[in-house]
Amino acid sequence: MNSLRDYHYLIAVSETLNFGKAAELCHVSQPTLSGQLKKLEQTIGFAIFERTNRQVTITTKGRIMLEAAREVVAAQKSFKQKANELLEPYRGEIHLGLIPTLAPYLLPLIMPVLNAQLNKMSFYLYEKQTEELLFELNQGKLDGLILPWLPEMQGYHRYDLFDERLMLALPSHHPLVSKANISLDDLNGQDVLTLQDGHCLREQTQDYCFSAGAKEDKHFSATSIETLRYMIGTGVGLTLIPELAVKNRDDKNIIYRRFNGIEPHRKIVLLTRKTAAASLNLLKIATIIKGINFGETI
Repeated sequence: MNSLRDYHYLIAVSETLNFGKAAELCHVSQPTLSGQLKKLEQTIGFAIFERTNRQVTITTKGRIMLEAAREVVAAQKSFKQKANELLEPYRGEIHLGLIPTLAPYLLPLIMPVLNAQLNKMSFYLYEKQTEELLFELNQGKLDGLILPWLPEMQGYHRYDLFDERLMLALPSHHPLVSKANISLDDLNGQDVLTLQDGHCLREQTQDYCFSAGAKEDKHFSATSIETLRYMIGTGVGLTLIPELAVKNRDDKNIIYRRFNGIEPHRKIVLLTRKTAAASLNLLKIATIIKGINFGETI
């Protein structure tokens, strides 16, 4: 019978592709780590890693076993967390991930409240793009993610937090500024600025704007909302900006407008693994965030 420790060894080697570095991460000697993984391979009957003098690669079968090992490690972490929560609820460490188009605008609103109401919990916060956050959630490195809900997240458990409007941001001299009511149809033929690939806001902007007949301005793509805002302020194109990023802004050269009729929006959720669906701590965090008054912004 292989121990949980062996699965940690497997994961460490897969991440570093170096037995020496993996041994350092696991705080064991390289011979110990290599020997345990050899025993693991003997137990399952095939090689997980291909080893040469120059490199370590993971086999096709090894990749399948790696995912199984990650599931076991994540389940073990969830088991321990649930036990700790039942023994002493609302204390301990919580590791949360957020995306760059949400973290700078939401965290100042929720963290003072969370720290005040859950003062025995230690929050660790990480800002990364969606794909990387989901990967670390699957590995058990993160306990939950606060981000917009996407259809491909069906395999996870979610706590709905709030709906956030996507506002139209356009230069102050743009012809649409003079319209009393702006609808998505008014975007037909307009050049829209977007974020680079990897940002879910890019996909959401494209979905709403392209379906209305807008076209992407391919002369420029941004890495952040603030860069998009700068370009709009200089008179280049228009875009959609999440409403939290508009709160308390006074941009002289940018006009923010709500849409009349169908309003673009994104559903913000607290996402976690199915195995952590019964987490008392995550449920409490979601309940607190849902109860926060964001003013007129949301």
